[in-house]
Amino acid sequence: MDIGALLTSAGINVAICVVLLSLYSILRKQPSNVSVYFMRRLISEQIKPDHFGIERLVPSASWIVRAWQATNEDILAAGGVDALVFLRIVVFSIRIFIIAAMICVFLVLPVNYYGQEMEHKKIHAESLEVFTIGNVKEGSKWFWTHCLALYVISSSACVLLYFEYKSITKMRLAHITGSPVNPSHFTVLVRGIPWSRDHSYSKTVENFFSTYYPASYVSHQMVYRASRVDKLMKDAEKMYRVLKSIESQRKDSYMPCCLCGGTTHSFKALNIEAESVKSKTSGDGLQPSQREKLEKKDVEKMYKKLKTLELQNKESSMPCCLCSGILRSFKVLKNEAESIEHKAISDGLQPSQTDKERPAAFVFFRTRYDAVVAAQVLLSSNPMLWVTQLAPEPNDVYWSNLSIPYKQVWLRKIATLLGAIVFMFVFLLPVTFVQGLTQLDQLRQTFPFLRGLLKHKFMNQLVTGYLPSVILMLFMYAVPPTMMLFSTIEGVVSRSERKRSACIKVLYFTIWNVFFVNVLSGSIIRQLNVFSSVRDIPTQLAKAVPTQATFFTTYVLTSGWASLSCEVIQLFPFFCNWFKRFILRKQEEPCSSTALTFPHHTEIPRLLLFGLLGFTCSIMAPLILPFLLVYFFLAFLVYRNQILNVYVPKYESGGLFWPIVHNTTIFSLVLTQVIALGVFGIKRSPVASGFTIPLIFLTLLFNEYCRQRFSPVFKRSPAQVLKEKDRQDENLGRAEEIYKLLQTAYCQFPLLSPDLTISQGPSTSQELSMPGNSGQNKDHESSKDPESPNPDFQEISLLS
Repeated sequence: MDIGALLTSAGINVAICVVLLSLYSILRKQPSNVSVYFMRRLISEQIKPDHFGIERLVPSASWIVRAWQATNEDILAAGGVDALVFLRIVVFSIRIFIIAAMICVFLVLPVNYYGQEMEHKKIHAESLEVFTIGNVKEGSKWFWTHCLALYVISSSACVLLYFEYKSITKMRLAHITGSPVNPSHFTVLVRGIPWSRDHSYSKTVENFFSTYYPASYVSHQMVYRASRVDKLMKDAEKMYRVLKSIESQRKDSYMPCCLCGGTTHSFKALNIEAESVKSKTSGDGLQPSQREKLEKKDVEKMYKKLKTLELQNKESSMPCCLCSGILRSFKVLKNEAESIEHKAISDGLQPSQTDKERPAAFVFFRTRYDAVVAAQVLLSSNPMLWVTQLAPEPNDVYWSNLSIPYKQVWLRKIATLLGAIVFMFVFLLPVTFVQGLTQLDQLRQTFPFLRGLLKHKFMNQLVTGYLPSVILMLFMYAVPPTMMLFSTIEGVVSRSERKRSACIKVLYFTIWNVFFVNVLSGSIIRQLNVFSSVRDIPTQLAKAVPTQATFFTTYVLTSGWASLSCEVIQLFPFFCNWFKRFILRKQEEPCSSTALTFPHHTEIPRLLLFGLLGFTCSIMAPLILPFLLVYFFLAFLVYRNQILNVYVPKYESGGLFWPIVHNTTIFSLVLTQVIALGVFGIKRSPVASGFTIPLIFLTLLFNEYCRQRFSPVFKRSPAQVLKEKDRQDENLGRAEEIYKLLQTAYCQFPLLSPDLTISQGPSTSQELSMPGNSGQNKDHESSKDPESPNPDFQEISLLS
């Protein structure tokens, strides 16, 4: 590939970025798209619609200015610690690659270009290979520049990593100490509860912890097998959405505009339910009697459905094995008062039958310290029984996996590991095809009918410079959903843990297929035989990396620049919103259950992959560094904008993604040093090779220090911090408040989310929730937003 092909790829991607970013700056000003581009602010703030004007149709850079001016406190308030940690990854990448670009572009690149005595062409006609270390002749005395650059980059990366690790560790401790009372700090998840013929699982848990933790044990909440009740809860919430949509579907009789999305009443925020009812009677196009008929009709349908389920339940009920009576797990109650009374008598809505209990429970303790001690010690001589861990946050619980017996978890992990490995090797086929496109001579021999087409210069540059990276990027879109499915099957008990597991799998997959398979490209048999001898790995990598640096540069352009443009414009949510509003004519109320969470499992692996490419190609092919810097600067602005406006944080891990980033960065540094060692050996530079070997050991030593110094804080909570928090609660008299919070924190079967209410009249509203329970239970993302809506709305203009 020559410079012309690279510039062709760069020009195409720059044009795509400019078009998409300009289109985004227009689309975000339209009221019809407010639920796509301002979902987080729409939930917690009032969006003030602006009158239609020419400003809505003119691109502007106001969103870039606002994203740049946002402080760390703004990011922390909008997205939490995880969002701030993610942006620290971007900031770290910008800092280290500014240093790498300065030393490699001004020192290493001239050495590579003039490494051999040859007649150079014009710059645009030069092959990209003359800018790589492969152009330096063997035994050259100028290899000391590459060794010096390697030392500067490695030492700078280690220093920056240390300060980032230290800062994020303090941030995590501040999150633990400064956060409000969190039920997960007092709760332990117990799995592998032994089965007993004499007692139910619930009684077994109570007897065990009352015996061995009498002073600290408070109560427990069993996990139940999801059944007809769970489906009923979901149907009831869907019914609620239908009832709520009646209030907002027909605010007026006009058709929504395809540009502005409706009239001036489309985004009017009402502070109280009474005002909502009053406004609806005058602005929805329906008479009160018609509206009541519609609501009564939907409610009657729902009631008939409930009655049908009750009759089916009676017909299919099995006689109890103890009293020969009928087991009724569900009964339709006429009103909420009767429901509360009935629950007080028999707890009818909670599946209390023994056959529905699962061998898992949430156990509540009086203090944080007691919970941590119970979670970290071995409770039984059989490690497969009474397995404990600190419980995830209520919004973070993945309820469907709690029913999985603990003895199956290790089998599931092995199965998913094998499935991921098979998927990685199956993916060799498209990667090998992509690499075939970069080899022009091989492409002409394989497809003779393309010879005439490839004679045209532009088509030649398009096929070799742009098309391979586009095809690989399209195939890579199938990887995150597949790895998320594997992580779900694995049996993790929290959504954040599932996302971290998927993040690691996607990271391994991308490093293997994008880097190693492309570097060691050829036939599949050759790719497998490359690793037949471990001693040959540095030599093979040293030969292959400089030749594939041009493909990595185009991959950064395609998968980096273009993907950020697609991220900011939110193509899939945009088309879904357009289809609902203008085809189905639906206008749904914004709620946190439909909001998107930040896709850490896709974005962190992409950042770390580009970091790996930057480190390995820094001294081999420095031309990649300017393109990487542009990507990271654009990512800094785009992700800040998305965190402030789009993504809703539904749970918090406290920065647990950073150890993944640290370990991957150390791996990238060591891999870069090993490849450099192989290159220096091939180029017969014993001095550079001798100085590189100590650098590898120093990097590994630094990693071990960080592992001992910072890593334990991310695995366990410090007892000193927990004791201080417990003393503060005791001095402030929060014990009773905490116990009440624990009673309603982990509820598996809520009827509706706590923030969902149905209008009953001008001044009354009835909250639909299961008596005695609150919390979340959804197999999709939880519907409870930790950021409660602010009653004192702040009006935000779409044009600002």
